[in-house]
Amino acid sequence: MNRKLRTTITILLIVFLAGIVFYPKYKPLLVKKIKGRGISAEPLRQVQQKLNANGFVITPTRLSDLINTTGTLLPDEEVDLAFETSGKIVGINFKEGTRVKKGDLLAKINDRPLKAQLEKLEAQLKMAVAKEFRQRSLLDKDAISQESYDQVQTDVQTITADINLIKARISETELRAPFDGSIGFRNLSEGSYATSSTKITKLIKIRPLKIEFSISEKYASEIKIGYPITFKIVDNDQIFNASVYAVDPKIDIGMRTITLRALYPNKDEELKSGRYAEISLQLSQIDNAIAIPTEALIPEMEGEKVFIYKNGKAQSVKVKTGLRTESKIQITQGLRFGDTLITSGIMQLRQNLPIVLDTVIVNK
Repeated sequence: MNRKLRTTITILLIVFLAGIVFYPKYKPLLVKKIKGRGISAEPLRQVQQKLNANGFVITPTRLSDLINTTGTLLPDEEVDLAFETSGKIVGINFKEGTRVKKGDLLAKINDRPLKAQLEKLEAQLKMAVAKEFRQRSLLDKDAISQESYDQVQTDVQTITADINLIKARISETELRAPFDGSIGFRNLSEGSYATSSTKITKLIKIRPLKIEFSISEKYASEIKIGYPITFKIVDNDQIFNASVYAVDPKIDIGMRTITLRALYPNKDEELKSGRYAEISLQLSQIDNAIAIPTEALIPEMEGEKVFIYKNGKAQSVKVKTGLRTESKIQITQGLRFGDTLITSGIMQLRQNLPIVLDTVIVNK
């Protein structure tokens, strides 16, 4: 058994050594014979199969740098209305949900004790003024001293001051609209006792309307007062135009954003405050730009490149980029109008790879 095994191994070694010695001598004859039969003599690894891909013809494009963000619609003015003093409510003069004018009397607290004090002081003032008149006549005749006249005059001034104080307190019993707007729901009824901390109702002004939103801090230097924006609201395809009127001077450290507010006229009050808004800002616009889909760009250590279709093959081209949007990127160097960009099979592309274009899109 061992003898047969040794014999087999010896034969295999002799055949192997003979192959090494004679292969270089007979290789040209084998290649010629294979060619005569129409079989390629190149190794299979050198046979390149054609790759099916999609193309994109580069044409002049208008490229806009847009910022898309979200925001909230806010009223121009909003206030919780309350009395400046305490007392029983004796009158409510507004209907919920209606418009009111600045200065309209909305509610009233009982002021009868204050009015009684006012009447008393007005009567005292009348007597004090008459007394001051008589004392002045006596002073002119040197019938009284200057000190006596000064005391009467002081009494007149004191009563006048007390009257003004009572009138101020009476005005505190009146709740008036501080600006034009729409009144909200009332929280109390007539007969209720109210204090200065009791919220009676809410008054809001939504003409104009504010839009508050935030953008990345890197755009802070580009947005100025008066900058135009557009926005849409949910379930409404209409585009509304507004302009920035205020920029927060402080950047949010946590989010690295800056907050802005824009103003929309809202003349017909068609929009309500509190709604969610989709906002767009156009920072810059380039006409006749070379713009390609972002997925066609291939990053490398030395820079960035793309593949174009030329003479049936893939050709690698190094490029330099410029403005970027959500779906496109500007190419400032490396491509020309009319070039056909390869946009699919990016990971399989290599220099001079045969390409078959299935679809060619002309950029418009």
